[in-house]
Amino acid sequence: MDDRGSRRTTMAAKDTYAALMLQAAGVIRLRYVVCGRNDQLPPVAADELANLFEGLSNGDPAFDQIDPNEAIALAHRLLDDDHPEQSRLWPHNP
Repeated sequence: MDDRGSRRTTMAAKDTYAALMLQAAGVIRLRYVVCGRNDQLPPVAADELANLFEGLSNGDPAFDQIDPNEAIALAHRLLDDDHPEQSRLWPHNP
């Protein structure tokens, strides 16, 4: 693969990652903030988690310490509605 093809592949992967993070943020806001679906995840915590996903989608350096693989896994759990609370990134009540 030439250098241009490699760059296109890298950009496509970044675009896909960003789209997944934005979709997860939208699901969180709709499911947990707007609809108040889960009493264990208050709307404020859900909004903060959605902000995290949006920050990751934008490449915000404030979120560089977040494991991208964990973020991807949580995004998929959210989209599949498959126990997202089991993720290390899920806000837990003290």
